[in-house]
Amino acid sequence: MAFERISDLGDLSGKRALVRVDLNVPMQGGIVTDDTRLQAVKPTVDAVIAAGGRCVLLAHFGRPKGQIVPEMSLRPVVPALAEVLGRPVGFNLLGEVLSNENVIVLENTRFEAGEEKNDSELASRYAALGDVYINDAFSCAHRAHASTEALARLLPAAAGETMGAELAALDNALGTPKPPVVAVVGGAKVSSKLAVLENLVTRVDHLIIGGGMANTFLYAQGVDVGASLCEKDLKETALAILANAEKAGCQVHLPVDVVVAKEFKTNAENKTVAIDDVASDEMILDAGPETVTMLCKVLESADTLVWNGPMGAFEMEPFDQATVALAQKAASLTEKGALLSVAGGGDTVAALAHAGAKNSFTHISTAGGAFLEWMEGRVLPGVEALTS
Repeated sequence: MAFERISDLGDLSGKRALVRVDLNVPMQGGIVTDDTRLQAVKPTVDAVIAAGGRCVLLAHFGRPKGQIVPEMSLRPVVPALAEVLGRPVGFNLLGEVLSNENVIVLENTRFEAGEEKNDSELASRYAALGDVYINDAFSCAHRAHASTEALARLLPAAAGETMGAELAALDNALGTPKPPVVAVVGGAKVSSKLAVLENLVTRVDHLIIGGGMANTFLYAQGVDVGASLCEKDLKETALAILANAEKAGCQVHLPVDVVVAKEFKTNAENKTVAIDDVASDEMILDAGPETVTMLCKVLESADTLVWNGPMGAFEMEPFDQATVALAQKAASLTEKGALLSVAGGGDTVAALAHAGAKNSFTHISTAGGAFLEWMEGRVLPGVEALTS
């Protein structure tokens, strides 16, 4: 994947960079409660300033839908950002004369009616504020907005440090991966990840399906899944995905034993049964130990892993065991240099953190929708604008 980086923008001395970042952080009582996204901004800001430039940060907060909503202002984020960056940070409204700080946060881009319409006139107003454009918000790259797509067409454009690292990791995972490639896709419903599954069976060597969506595939193959979550109306769709996988040479792995319970709650009375021994009043809540052993061997055979979604109801013990075991296996292989592992989307980050494996993966994407659309094989407008 060819894209411009900050170093490709040339001499930034005396120039102002418009940097699209993700400042959509959790807040409580006007205080930032998790500065992970603020930390992700620092490498690019530091790089621009080290090159002699200044930064105007563009970001959204919440969904004000083109209206000024005071409680969605980015102003309260500024003190926390300044602390993370270790330097003064200014704040301006669009249309004001920019203040003198080397780093300035512009007010919520979604206060502007043209932002989500990818309005060229609004993009021109942004462009007038700077000399170059840097997109460092992969989490917003799947949206063609004025600050993510139209603006990138008006100025010399590049990926920021965090965005560049993300794109490189994703390219290594599915763009030009080292085979064999294994994908783990879990979660509750097949319907939410149909496009992901349809794309992956043509791109990977092994597809591990877990969580509630595995029940739908088992049901499609004639397995009685009892009272388990199951989208029975997607039987033919599941069979088509399995047929396409076989045609593409992708081996699909489903549970061979499962952990079942009659109640959906933490520490519910449970037992492990073979996949064809699920009673009519039992729910499948996790993959069983035989399945875990089988899947760990699949991981051992792999060079590349892409992971999205848990293997079971990981939020409730003891139905987290398959997710934890598989995540820890992937982490161990990664630490040994035997596996390149990339994960992201939805509950994945929380599941891997729960397993104590998050910091051992090669790359963890905190982007939700953008990561899923990338797994679907879709073109992300914010990325395409940096590569064309």
